[in-house]
Order: sequence, then C-alpha cells, then structure tokens
Amino acid sequence: MKKFLTIFFLILLFTSSFPQDEVPLPGISIQVNPNQSPRDLVATLEILLVLTVLTLAPSILMLFTSFTRIIIVFSFVRNALGTRQVPPNQVLIGLALILTFFIMQPVWNDINNSALQPYMDGKITYQEFFSRTMGIVRTFMIKELVNHHNEDNVFVLSRALNQNVDRVEDASDSLLTSAFILGEIEIGFKMGILIYIPFIIIDMVVASILLSLGMIMIPPVLVSLPFKILVFVLANGWESVIVSLVKSFAG
Repeated sequence: MKKFLTIFFLILLFTSSFPQDEVPLPGISIQVNPNQSPRDLVATLEILLVLTVLTLAPSILMLFTSFTRIIIVFSFVRNALGTRQVPPNQVLIGLALILTFFIMQPVWNDINNSALQPYMDGKITYQEFFSRTMGIVRTFMIKELVNHHNEDNVFVLSRALNQNVDRVEDASDSLLTSAFILGEIEIGFKMGILIYIPFIIIDMVVASILLSLGMIMIPPVLVSLPFKILVFVLANGWESVIVSLVKSFAG
C-alpha cells in the first residue's frame, strides 16, 4: 500500500510539473458575400430544401405511404401470437419497408416519370415538381379512402376545423393527409381484430381444458403458445398476412 501511494504521488507530481499544451480549436466564421449572384442564392436554398426533405423522409414515408397499415398489422400478429419480441422490431420494420417499396412502386414510378425526370432535365421548376408530386400522392390517398369507404374521415375533420368540404377531392393537403392516416389506422385495427380471433379461441380452449383438469396453477398462455405457433405455421400465417396486405392496396 505504501509503494502504491508513493508511485501515485510521484505520477501526480510529474504531471503537475509540466503544463499541458492547449488543444487548438478550429475557428468558424460566417461571411456574407455582397457580390453573390441570385443563381448562387437559389442553389443554396435548393440545398437547404433537399436537406430538410431528407430529415423529414421517415415521417413522409410513414404519412404518405402504406407503411402505417403494414406495421400496425405486423404488431397485431406478434401480440396475438404472444411471442413478445419475436420477431424483433428490426425485422418487422425491415419487412414493412420492403412491402412499402413493393406496394408503392407504381406511385413512385409515376412520380419519377411525371415530376422527377422533367425537373432533372430542367423542363419544370421545383414548384411544379412539388405540385406534380403532391398531385400523384393525393390520387393515391384519395383512392385508398374511397376503396375502403373512409371518405367520412375527411368530412369529420373538415367540420372539426370549420371548413366547408363537399368532395374528397376538394380537401386541402393537410386535411387529406390527416384523413388518410386516420383511415390507415382504422384499417390496420380492423385487420388486427380478424387476426386476433383464432388465437383468442385457442387461448379459451386451452384455459378451459386446464381448468377442467384442475391445473389452475399453470398459466394458460404458457401452454397455448406452442399450439398458436404451430397453427400459425401450418396455415402459412405470414404468407396469408402479407398477401392480404398487398391485396388490400390492389383496389
């Protein structure tokens, strides 16, 4: 212990005797160039706009695409099975993203042909690019609202905001987006209820059998879990769920 304390004080004395060199920090300066041309300013604003869009890309992906419905249904499947974190969240989100790319491919092809390529070729301005893109996305959202009879969401939200909307097509972008998200959540929950029913029946049957046998100390979920997984695998559950999700957007 004495040796340790002696070495410690020697090291402390040695380090305090020699001052450390200061670490140089980089200097940051902001300058305004009065000779900057308008074209340079427009290019700078375009870069800021692109960075903003990239920052909001996850939200745009969830709000304007099929991602919301898919991830809700997958969450219901996992909860109905009772497997907790199997499949993990990363797998479900990855699978939902792949299905979103597959389902939204016709919409994105239309955006590429009608808006992105003309803008890259310099034929249209960025205002026209965003206008055409939003028009294609609005067509997709209106189509889903009409196919699933969720047009009432637009009128309910319009009345809540004291707006007069006679047709779904006349709704503003923010109103239509809110109605679309609300409709996607409703559809996801409806599909989740249908997924839950067979698993609830299995849980009830197992609980009744255990109660009739007097095994009240055994949790029914512990016994029903292997049977639910077995039934789900034999019925090609994941294939059925994915096919049903794809067909729900096919209309």
